[in-house]
Parts: sequence; C-alpha cells; structure tokens
Amino acid sequence: MLSNVTTQNDLDERLRATLGTLVAAEHRQDPSRAVSGESPLTGARALDLFDAQVVSRQLDLAGRWLRSFDEGFYTIGSAGHEGNAAIAAALRPTDPALLHYRSGAFYCVRAAQVAEGRTTWADHDPATAPVDLVSRAPATTGDGAGRLLAPGYAEAARDMLRGMVASVREPIAGGRHKVFGRVDLAVVPTTSTIASHLPRAVGLGLAVERSRRLDDADQQVTLDAAPWPPDVARWPSDAVVVCSFGDASVNHASATAALNTAGWYDHTGLRLPVLFLCEDNGLGISVRSPKGWVAAVLRAKPGIRYFTADGTNLVEAYAVADEAVRWVRRHRRPAVLHLSTVRLMGHAGADAETAYRTTTEIAADLDRDPLLVTARLLTGAGVAAGADLLARYDEIGWQVRRIAEEVLDEPKLADPAEVVAPLAPRRPARVAQAVADAAARADARRGGRAGAFDGKVPELAGPLTLAQSINAALADGLLEHPRMAVFGEDVGAKGGVYGVTKGLRERFGAARVFDTLLDETSILGLGLGAGLAGMLPVPEIQYLGYLHNAEDQLRGEAATMQFFSQGAYRNPMVVRIAGLAYQQGFGGHFHNDNSVAVLRDVPGLVVAVPARPDDAASMLRTCLASAAVDGSVCVFLEPIALYHARDLRTAGDGEWLAEYAGPSAWTSAHVPIGRARGYGVGSAEDITIITFGNGVRLSLRAAAVLAEEGVGSRVVDLRWLVPLPVADLIREATATGRVLVVDETRRCGGVGEGIIAALVDAGYVGAVRRIAAVDSFVPLGPAARQVLVSEDAITQGARTLLAG
Repeated sequence: MLSNVTTQNDLDERLRATLGTLVAAEHRQDPSRAVSGESPLTGARALDLFDAQVVSRQLDLAGRWLRSFDEGFYTIGSAGHEGNAAIAAALRPTDPALLHYRSGAFYCVRAAQVAEGRTTWADHDPATAPVDLVSRAPATTGDGAGRLLAPGYAEAARDMLRGMVASVREPIAGGRHKVFGRVDLAVVPTTSTIASHLPRAVGLGLAVERSRRLDDADQQVTLDAAPWPPDVARWPSDAVVVCSFGDASVNHASATAALNTAGWYDHTGLRLPVLFLCEDNGLGISVRSPKGWVAAVLRAKPGIRYFTADGTNLVEAYAVADEAVRWVRRHRRPAVLHLSTVRLMGHAGADAETAYRTTTEIAADLDRDPLLVTARLLTGAGVAAGADLLARYDEIGWQVRRIAEEVLDEPKLADPAEVVAPLAPRRPARVAQAVADAAARADARRGGRAGAFDGKVPELAGPLTLAQSINAALADGLLEHPRMAVFGEDVGAKGGVYGVTKGLRERFGAARVFDTLLDETSILGLGLGAGLAGMLPVPEIQYLGYLHNAEDQLRGEAATMQFFSQGAYRNPMVVRIAGLAYQQGFGGHFHNDNSVAVLRDVPGLVVAVPARPDDAASMLRTCLASAAVDGSVCVFLEPIALYHARDLRTAGDGEWLAEYAGPSAWTSAHVPIGRARGYGVGSAEDITIITFGNGVRLSLRAAAVLAEEGVGSRVVDLRWLVPLPVADLIREATATGRVLVVDETRRCGGVGEGIIAALVDAGYVGAVRRIAAVDSFVPLGPAARQVLVSEDAITQGARTLLAG
C-alpha cells in the first residue's frame, strides 16, 4: 500500500497507480457535449483543463526535484489547488489578476487563453480541440515532444521553471523572485505575503471604474493636458479584477482592510468590480482554520456577494466561477468566491506535515486530489480512459522535466547593478523636461488656469505659507495631470485637518479630490491600484504616526512593483504625509512623530521633506513629474509645525513666507531629486550645519546667534532624505572642515546616522558632531521640549565643535 505521507514521490506514485485503474464509460462521449448535466463545461474543455492541472502538478514535482540538488530555490507549490484552473477559464485574459503563490493551474490556463487568441474560454471551439489526443499513445521520441502541451502550457511551464531557478530570462521578475506575472497575460506580480496585495486589488477595481467616468466626463481637459506615458497598463472598461488568497489570510489585517473597504464603497454606491478568490485548504502552514470560520467570516462581509464551490470538482468550480464572474462584470460590484481545496505535499519543500496532521487527515485530502477528481469525471463521462489520462500525465511530466533541464543552464543575475536596475529608474533630464513642458502648457492655458484659481493665480497672491504653497502646487498638478487624484481622510469636504487641501474639491470635483474611509492600509492600497490603472494618485496619510500600521503597503507592495516586474508594471504615487514634531499647544506621540527610519529603509523610495514654501511647491512638482515619467513612489513628508509659520527670527518679520513661482519660473525654480539647498549666514566660513525640516528654521535661528559671536555658518537643507544629496554634502562639509548635524529624528536610527555614514564613505576627514532628538516618543505638552532638538542645543553644539 502506498504511503499517506504526501512527499513528491508518494503523491506521484499514488496518482499514477490510481489513473491506471480507471475505466472509461462503455460509450465514448462526443467531446463537444457537456461532461455533466447542464454544465457549460464540455468534454473537450474539461480535458484541456485537466492538462492545465497536470502541468501545474508536474511543475510542483519538478520544483522539488530541482531543490534536491540545490538548483531550485522555490518549493511552495499548487498541489491540491489545481481547481483554480476553472476560475481562470471563467475570466477573460484581459481581466487583471493578482495571484497568490498556489496559482499554477490558473496561470497555465491564462497563458493558453492568450496563446490561442481567445477572448474568453467560451471562444474555444470544441471542434478544434485536441480530441484526437484522447486515444493516441504518448509520444516517445524527441520529434513528438510537446505535442500534448497546448500552446501556452509550454510557455507557462517555462515561465514558472525559470522563476524556480532564478533565471534572468524569467519573463516578469527576471530572476529576482518567483512570482506569477506577465504583462500580456494581465497577471500583475505580487509578493502575496498574507493578502498584502488585496488592498491594491480594491484600488485597481475602483480606479477602473473611475477612469471610465473620467474618460467620459473630462475630454475637454485631456485635450491640452500632459500625455500619459504609453507604457502604462490599460485595462478594459468592463474588466473584472481578481485577487486570490488563502484561508488563513482572512484573519490578516490586510485582508480585513480590503474586504471592509470593498464593502464600504459598495455601501456608498460606488462601483467596485473585484472578485476575491479565497482558496481554502484549512491550513495556514501548520495552523488550522477552525471549521466553518472562513465561511462565516466571508458570508458576513456587508456589500460583498458570497459564492462558494468545491474547488476539487472541476464542473462545480467552473459553473460557480462563471456565475460569479458574470455577476461582478454585469453589476460592477464586489464578490467573494470561497473555493474549498486541499493542500498536498505540505506548505513547502521543508514542511513535514506529519508533525501536525494525522495520517487519516492526509489520506482524506489525497482522496480529494483535484487531478483524480477530474480524471474520474472524464472517465465517468466517457471522454477518456484512465490509461489515456495516465499517458497524458506521463508525457506532460516528461516534457516539463525536459524544460526544467533546459532552464538550468540559463544565466543568473550576476552583479549588483543588474539586480537593482529596475528598482527605481531615475531620469532627471526627462523629469526636468516634464516640468518645463508642464510650464509651457500652463502658460498656454492662462485663462483656464486663472479660472481654476477663482481669478487669482497664486503667484499674484503675495507671499505664501508652506500650507498655502502646497495647496497651490496641488491645484497646478490637478490642472496638469487630468488623471491625478488627491484623496485621504478629511481631504475633501474639510480640506484637510490643517487646511492644506482646502478648496480643491470644489474646484476639481469629488471624483478627483475625495475623502476615504479611515484606514491607512486601504488609502495606500487605493493609490497602488490607481497607479496600475493609469492614474496619478496623491494619497494623504493624515499623520506620520498613522503610517506605521500600513507601512508594508509601501515596503512590500509599492517599492517592489518595478523591481519584480522589470519596469513592466508601475505604481506611480506621491504619498503626502503630515509629520514631524514641534507643534505648539498640540502634542502626543501620534501627532508629533519623528520616526522616519522605516521610510529611509525602503529601497527605491523617494523621501522629500520641504521646509520652506518655495521649495515645497518646486519639490512637489518634481515628485509629480518623477511619478509620471519614471513611475516613482515618492513620500512627501510635510512638517506640520511649519505649515502656517510666517516668521523666522522675530514676530512679524515674514521671513518664512515665500512668493509662489508662476509657470514662467517653474523651469528655473526646478529642484531635482537629491539636491540640497544652502544658506550662508555671516561669513559662512567657520561651520557647516546639515539639517532638514524643522531643523532648518531652528538652525537658521541658531546661526544668527552664532553670527553675532563672529561665527560664520553654512546651513544646508537636505530637502531629500532619500536619496541623500551626497555630492552637495561633501562640497559644503569640505568648505569649512567642521560639520554639525542637526537631526530632529531620534539618535538611534535617525537621519543623522545616514548623513555621517555618507560623509565617512566619501572620505570626509574633518570634524563632525551630531545633535539629535532623545530616543523617546514625543510626550504631551511642554515635556516635548525635553526630548526634541532646541536652538540652544544647536548653538552649544556648534561652540563645542569650534572649540575642539
């Protein structure tokens, strides 16, 4: 008797042995007829889907084989989940799919749909199906190899095997990760870490509907607006977004946020064509999902239509999936398809499932093996005999193994530059040109621009505060980019907690400036999906302290998209975050948060911190242009305490106000990413003070005190925390040979550590000293002054440095 332990060999032997015993019904069925009752699934189509299931299974076996001699680096397989082939068959190949890691059969079907030019699975003509393969013997020669694999199945197998061996020829990530993704298949690569891609799927669904309305309503705006880059993915206006995830992920905050947001929008009357596909095998690695829990959770989600099917039964899965997809496509509303599956061969290659499962439980899953269930369906309907199916299984296995041997010798990523090339492309000349082009267009539409500002353009309004300058730059951005949208908590009707977005909704409409539900994960997810749909999203996180419960949407989803797709997919975004400390009369660690280390640690992210009003407008234009041109993910961190600051040294001096640059000055005022700004105080020969944000204002005040003592200072405003303006830092540091780093973030993990490291790495040999905030949360009220950087601390630090 064969073992109940589902190692790759045990599973393979058991399947082969059982297939050989199956006997076809006495009368051979016409393959163009339904395999069961009134099912829309014909014999030919069921046989085709069986091939997809077999390819997926053989790929799982090949992955374990490759790993056995250290040539394969990924063993999480799809065994037991091959029923998702039916879901792919119910969708169109133009429906965007964000898939989790057990989607092998889905990917195979999608590849076959595209390779054979099908608009839908129903376009597959049974008369042209490979019916003759039912009775023919498997090919045994090299000339016959590949005859059983439909066009697309061989491509899919090669794609996935290349991912397993980290080949640079893998079509989406290029050897950087094993993901399901390909542009021509409309499969968007995801890290799929416990449903982290679901908020993006919700955003994409909402954006598909929003884009359709914008196309209809804003033609007059788009005629003279900046063209959107031609390489951005375009989705059909009636597309359905599908996202798959496991049952254990139902409990994760990301899934809860996505499902709640979908239901919330449906409740408000907004359309959201998303199909959530929960593939429920009852386990999260070794943790069991309580019986009935997943169904209870999914059924209870308001605003989301619930469908359920046995994912091991191809006929049932296809019928229910077809019904669910049609419902979502017709009503443009969200639904969830709860697909019961089994998990074979454990979670991954190193997982010994006997440590947490009984042999009885394993045996029960083996009896529900989707390949066996489909085989019994085909033989029972007279479509094929077990021997025929076994021949197909062996032939496909031989071909998959042959492809695996071929990809073994393909090149791997060989140097750091090659690895990071698609991470965050920077084309500063094109960004500068985009700003110049925007200026020319703005100048050409003076009348329309003046109307958008109620007849009073900001450059004629006199000196502005930081908040007013950002507001004006957002308005100019909305005029320039017809697909730009500003959204977040309180940004619409109220105009933001600090009034930064005041008046924008009235000028540009609720479709482009709107309030969201109060969930940062969902806000960022909306931005991620909107970028994929060709929009330029500008989400707002109300406070930096609110970001931390959602930061993986930036780290794991936003920053990885170009990296894992070699630039084929982009999620351009400018995330506005109100943050940092020094608010007078308003405190607490959520509203005064100086924790930016998590942002500086994300590869590829751009982090901008404007201190002055004139810099803020120019830097925001740069971020918008960089997002549009390069697909950049930018964080625009706005110092709250400086929003409404007017004075620098004395009350009424107005030195923290600045004129807004009109379009004719945008080119000359352009601030490239990674360029600092310097201020000379006194002789500017004695000490260099490097700082940012609130530190700029504090340092300029301190420099004025030092100047009265005869000390000349160079105050350098970094402006960009990522990437740091290293060339500017070295030049300004070398000019005096004495550097004081004023860092309003904390001493441990603060920005100052990066500044000093950059100086040392560049060979700076002068004196350096650091003033930083205490390693503490920011307390309420006057106590905040005890842990934050002060003017006195800066002047004393400078004196100590000069005396050394």
